[in-house]
Amino acid sequence: MSDNEMLEKEEIFSKVLRAGRRTYFFDVRSTKAGDYYLTITESKKFTNDDGSFHYKKHKIYLYKEDFVGFSEILNEMTDFIVNEKGEEVISERHQKDYQKSYENEGEASQEVAASTESFTDVSFDDI
Repeated sequence: MSDNEMLEKEEIFSKVLRAGRRTYFFDVRSTKAGDYYLTITESKKFTNDDGSFHYKKHKIYLYKEDFVGFSEILNEMTDFIVNEKGEEVISERHQKDYQKSYENEGEASQEVAASTESFTDVSFDDI
């Protein structure tokens, strides 16, 4: 059996979510024993300096015994984010006029100074 025939036999049900540079593929596949599992693939498009492009892919395999726990935690995390920050996207990439605001610029520089004071210099010669 060719690789394409094997792939066709293995994929049972698929959905695609396109989200800007990212595309998510949800695929129900079959194990050798005939049971089903889910793969979630994130594919991200990157453009090279010469105009050509390439994709980076990350894949998660999710088996039936993990569905309940995965679903509960995913729902809890997404609910937390929406409850804390709302559904509006807040980022430099999505909002051209986005600027980080500080009530007092002195506070911001004090925060940076405090964070660098706690930084520990590491000598890689010791490793």
